[in-house]
Amino acid sequence: MPRVTTEIRDHVAYVTLTRGDKMNAVDPDMAEAIVEAGEALVGNADIRAVLLSAEGRAFCAGLDVASFGQHASGGDQTDRIVKRTHGDSNLMQRVATVWRDVPVPVIAAVQGVAFGAGFQLALGADVRIAAPGTKFAVMEAKWGLVPDMGGMVLMPRLMRSDVIRLMTYTAEPVTAEKGLDWGFVTEIAEDPLARATEIVTLIAEKSPSATRLAKSLIATAESGASDADVLMAESVEQAKLIGGADQIEIVSANMAGRKPNFG
Repeated sequence: MPRVTTEIRDHVAYVTLTRGDKMNAVDPDMAEAIVEAGEALVGNADIRAVLLSAEGRAFCAGLDVASFGQHASGGDQTDRIVKRTHGDSNLMQRVATVWRDVPVPVIAAVQGVAFGAGFQLALGADVRIAAPGTKFAVMEAKWGLVPDMGGMVLMPRLMRSDVIRLMTYTAEPVTAEKGLDWGFVTEIAEDPLARATEIVTLIAEKSPSATRLAKSLIATAESGASDADVLMAESVEQAKLIGGADQIEIVSANMAGRKPNFG
């Protein structure tokens, strides 16, 4: 059975983790499947949003410890871990970071638990909608490890330093309600998949070119670029949009009180 499925409908890519019987724990095959699914969307010019979700009672319980047990038995793991196989990342880091390279918004619907690998995967999305009581954890300390799946790139963009340190040092699970306060949960919804579907549907009705440039512009603003560079990026991107086909269509649709048609 596939570890991940992708279905594209109405310009939205629905990416689903399908190892629900194992709480979507990440084994090597699943890591490859997640990265493959994300990479396939990076160059897809037709999509306008991505909904990332998981079957079963858990979004992702973390690494499948049994499948990685051989690596915990000792020996030098430097080459396996340090070798860059996916640009700036290794395979496991790419599981989370690939979603930041997808040029359209990625909305994650999270239920049950998002531990370790699952937490870092969720952080790779633009927005996280969580069911009440969903638990999140930086789980690596439980196994005598440090976060190594992109978490140290993604967490500082969302969370205070003391929160990162507390979660990293203790490995204690944190509820979605606390996550909302701490910045890594966007919304809590009784049915996170339904709410995420509403969001991607709304995004898909907006100008495709504006949405893509907006994600790129936000990334520039978050990158530590100077104020001057961010202000210039705003102007450059806006100049690309004004008078373009998508912008003309959405203005016409707004004036006519109809939904836009971008073809």
